[in-house]
Amino acid sequence: MQTGQYSSIIWFAVLIGVFYFLLIRPQQQRAREHRRLISELQVGDRVVTIGGIHGTVKSISDDTVSLQVTADVCMTFSKDAVARRAGGK
Repeated sequence: MQTGQYSSIIWFAVLIGVFYFLLIRPQQQRAREHRRLISELQVGDRVVTIGGIHGTVKSISDDTVSLQVTADVCMTFSKDAVARRAGGK
């Protein structure tokens, strides 16, 4: 192999490394954090859905969560629709 070919391979490896640390790894960390949030949900937690709906968790099943949105409105969502805890926690 010539020096130019080694240089190309090194730059390609550096590009892959940068791509991993700037794009893939942060996404994996966000996904891990979201799975942790979903697994730690408890009745009474205040949450925000991906659609921006704020509510209090009233019940939890295997793949859904029921949120009390107002005094007389309770909505059921997929657990994956819960984006975060209310209040930025």
